[in-house]
Amino acid sequence: MSWSSVGNWFKTQVTLKNLFRLFLGQLVSFVLALMSFTSSLIASLGVDAPITQTSFTYFALAVVYGSILLYRGQKLRIPWYWYLALGFVDVQGNYLVNKAFQFSSITSVTLLDCWTIVWAIFLTYFFIGTRYSLWQLGGAALCVLGLGLVLLSDAGVGGGGGSKPILGDALVIAGTLFFAMSNVGEEFCVKKKDRIEVVSMIGLFGMLILGFAGYTFSSFMFYTITPFVLKLSGATMFNLSLLTSDMWAVVVRILFYRQQVDWLYFVAFGVVVIGLVTYSTTEKVPATVVEDGSQSVEYQELNAESRDEC
Repeated sequence: MSWSSVGNWFKTQVTLKNLFRLFLGQLVSFVLALMSFTSSLIASLGVDAPITQTSFTYFALAVVYGSILLYRGQKLRIPWYWYLALGFVDVQGNYLVNKAFQFSSITSVTLLDCWTIVWAIFLTYFFIGTRYSLWQLGGAALCVLGLGLVLLSDAGVGGGGGSKPILGDALVIAGTLFFAMSNVGEEFCVKKKDRIEVVSMIGLFGMLILGFAGYTFSSFMFYTITPFVLKLSGATMFNLSLLTSDMWAVVVRILFYRQQVDWLYFVAFGVVVIGLVTYSTTEKVPATVVEDGSQSVEYQELNAESRDEC
């Protein structure tokens, strides 16, 4: 294969839309790393308040986006009990992961967060009808491989830690299942309905179910940008992008904790970037069949219920 053919492929595949999707994904990833840093900092100060942390976020979402929804004066396009379920799984995911910072290090928590990808691929395949090509699965595998290199790098410099790392790891893995359910549910809602309504309802019901400033700001930005990434790319690409939050967490360790980083970190970052580019540029059709109207039975029923409510 000549360099000219490689250049032609790059020009045809790496479009401005793909670059914008990658940029948004990395912006969400950086904000997630900021959320992890502030949660880890709060835990290191001896404060055990995962519910209080998240409640400020849901309150901010409900006030900002709920006000926009009230100004529009429109009825809900999706029945409220679907938003209640979405808010419930989101609250559980946030609680479990924030709680894990009490027992594990920021690196361990962000690394194990990659389990969300496995759940997201499984759930989107069976419930939304997403079909993945071998190139997309290969890109996802490259991202996970890069994550494994970060793990080796962390082990090489004596990273890890925490009072009860096993318990912390179990909490993170359990939390990723709820996060994947939340991502997939939100993906369907923002692609077929109104993202302002979706975000405001998550904030409202998340606040009702639960019933510190840096964490609130970063988490608020995370939920604000997430619908755009899900609408453009889908839940799987969204969670693949979040893999680089582990890299941002290492940057935080360097800048704020003055800790050493192994050279494998840079290799890992490069592998993840290649995996993201491979996945995003080989996506021939919209991320899910929901976009072109070929919906599964469950969502046809959901749409019917939504029309009945109206």
